[in-house]
Amino acid sequence: MKKVLSLLLAVVMMFSLVACGGGEGGETSDVTTYKVGVAIYQFDDNFMTNYRNELVDYFKTKETDTVKYEVTLVDGKNDMATQTDQIRNFITQGMDIIICNLVQTSSADAIIDEVVAAEIPLVLINREPLAYDADKKPIVEGYAGILDNPTVCYVGADARQSGTYQGEIVLELPDKGDIDGDGVIRYVMVVGDPENIDAQFRTEFSVKALVDAGMEVECLVEQIGNWATDQGQTITANAITAHGDKIDVVFCNNDGMALGAKAAIDAAGLKVGEDLYLLGVDALPEAIELIKEGGMTGTVLNDHIAQSHAAVDAAVDVLAGGEMQNYYWANYAKVDKAYVDAQ
Repeated sequence: MKKVLSLLLAVVMMFSLVACGGGEGGETSDVTTYKVGVAIYQFDDNFMTNYRNELVDYFKTKETDTVKYEVTLVDGKNDMATQTDQIRNFITQGMDIIICNLVQTSSADAIIDEVVAAEIPLVLINREPLAYDADKKPIVEGYAGILDNPTVCYVGADARQSGTYQGEIVLELPDKGDIDGDGVIRYVMVVGDPENIDAQFRTEFSVKALVDAGMEVECLVEQIGNWATDQGQTITANAITAHGDKIDVVFCNNDGMALGAKAAIDAAGLKVGEDLYLLGVDALPEAIELIKEGGMTGTVLNDHIAQSHAAVDAAVDVLAGGEMQNYYWANYAKVDKAYVDAQ
């Protein structure tokens, strides 16, 4: 009888250990935790701050009782050497997938080669590496480094659309952007980063929209602002000093620089909508508020929610054994006062 009781006690203890085992928080040993390395070109960037926060939050919504995602974020500080070291650290740490917002798209080959060699899936976001045709024009969806690799993809939006939308917002104004009525739209162009395809396309296509509509244009200033608010302010202040009331439109490749431009416009005693027009891209909350108040003419919604969700969905799918597409696209949207008032 004692032997039977001892046997029963052993069985009970065994089942108790099975029921209680497996780790913290009541999780069982069947939980799979994927390690996700996320490299952002620069934490100081307004848009990428919203993007990375949404990305982390959305990963949490994808967790289940059996699948978790351990997300590690690193700041490239706008330095390619720093980011390269961070990617190598991710590889050494055995990340299951890497999401990368490149500091320099010209370094895409080197990053792709190292990550692919380590057999880690790679999701490139926000800054698209491109191939170029014989005339050195960028080919969208043509980058061989992505197309040749079934575990590499790009998630973003076509920046040509954002530039076109900036121009269309101007064309939809009663005076079509010719605020002084002299028949020529004279503009200042505050450029983000000349290597970044978003900056290139926004610079080109915002003006192209005006020209294609039959408007005569003249560039007064085109200067690099590196996506920074303080540089947008300095460039615009200098442009106002040099050209005064000749300026019809200030185009900024992003809202961060547009906020700086607005500060320069205010400091000069000028008013948006009366003396000149001001355009940005990203639809940051601060820009939306300015549009509502008449302090900015318009912006273009660069949908960080749609893009970050697409990046997470692609990552989650490939980690679950699904096939990765090479490209995932999100659309922009025009944001002017009518749009804001209707929300």
